[in-house]
Amino acid sequence: MSRRSKSSDRWLKEHFSDPFVQRAQSEGWRSRAVFKLEEIDRRERLLRPGQTCLDLGAAPGAWSQYARGRVGRNGRVVATDILAIPQLPGVEFVQGDLGEEEVLNELLRLLPGRQVDIVLSDMAPNLSGVDVIDQPRSAYLAELALEMSARILKPGGGALIKVFQGTGFRELVQSARGRFARVRVVKPVASRSRSPEMYLLAMQFRLV
Repeated sequence: MSRRSKSSDRWLKEHFSDPFVQRAQSEGWRSRAVFKLEEIDRRERLLRPGQTCLDLGAAPGAWSQYARGRVGRNGRVVATDILAIPQLPGVEFVQGDLGEEEVLNELLRLLPGRQVDIVLSDMAPNLSGVDVIDQPRSAYLAELALEMSARILKPGGGALIKVFQGTGFRELVQSARGRFARVRVVKPVASRSRSPEMYLLAMQFRLV
């Protein structure tokens, strides 16, 4: 058996024995990632009824699914991903690459002016396992999410952005501190311990 096959087998065994995977399946969530957002939201009260939320890198849709329930009937969730996702009631979805002008313009058309209360980004590249390749790709997506946040957030709004420690991490945190009054990095329990992923929590957006 090849090294990749052995690695894949280990991942599958770990995945299906994961209590968060089992809980997501039993509760009807689209992925275990929902529990990362739920934990941070419970502590920080990111999402509230009546808010407008933009979910970047939404596939397969668990964060949008959760956000839709939290913002309620008077709130709004707009989501985007390069991958298609099955329709979610009450979620407006734009498929495409956020780095492409056509996709960006469609999102700005749906969200004109500064009407967004919270930006969520669980965007991550397809990881190759090679740090010198993966880290710049991850940093680029985090920077893209931060730039989008600065463009569409209301004053006082917030953002939760997946980040990976490494090249560009410190600069990203500094950039966020220039735009938000409160910035810190958090790692929810549902993030696998061996994963380098963390989340940049940036609150109280300031127009500069």
